[in-house]
Amino acid sequence: MNIELKNKTALIGGSTAGLGKAIAMQLATSGASVILMARNEEKLKKLTQELPCSDGQVHRYITVDFNDFKSTQEMIDGALRTEEIDILVNNTQGPQPGGVLEKTTADYQEAFDLLFKTVCATTLALIPNMKKKGWGRIINVSSLTVAEPSPTLVLSNTIRTALISWSKSLSQELAPFNITVNNILTGFFDTDRMNNLIKDQAHQSGADFNILKKKKESTVPMKRFGRPEEYGFLASFLASDQAAYITGTNIPIDGGLLRSL
Repeated sequence: MNIELKNKTALIGGSTAGLGKAIAMQLATSGASVILMARNEEKLKKLTQELPCSDGQVHRYITVDFNDFKSTQEMIDGALRTEEIDILVNNTQGPQPGGVLEKTTADYQEAFDLLFKTVCATTLALIPNMKKKGWGRIINVSSLTVAEPSPTLVLSNTIRTALISWSKSLSQELAPFNITVNNILTGFFDTDRMNNLIKDQAHQSGADFNILKKKKESTVPMKRFGRPEEYGFLASFLASDQAAYITGTNIPIDGGLLRSL
């Protein structure tokens, strides 16, 4: 099966590292023009030049800090209102780890702004043009913790679950317009985000980082962390015409880690 995204434009959040970068690389490899979004302009410029462009793509970037919702909203109301985006990949950095009793109501509000309001505002801004075209793909980078909550990631557990529910409702409203909405439930991938979480656990427990990492890998039935490019393959499929009948789903990519059905 050949994934063909030529003449499509993809907007990808958090796209200068980790899973976001892997998605950007794969969508560009499949022929899409990519608009990167992240807060580090130096990394954005570098990746824009590295993205494949053999199909005549024009790659660009938008500098935005998702931690600052006010400036994010201003960017959405400005630059994004005129963009004709075919593929939207909602991906932001995660909130700080911690348990229920460690977090305040202010922490929940910050996480809500980051993980829900940002995604909601971006998506709603782009839907009108997708409806006019009669084609669109909305892909939300989520987490396995919406299915099996982690006691150390309470902010992520809580807010991502709300977004999953919202996305299900959205998928039903957009289905008649040939616009799909799907969530990827992310397992353990070898990214800076995962390594930082393990470092935090090591710091909290006094354990060795490498021992903790190997222990975490051993919990995955495949006995390894996922490679970011494997994530990109799934995203490119969901962005393609081959996935036109897949919508409103939560798709785990986790090496078999999720125990529930």
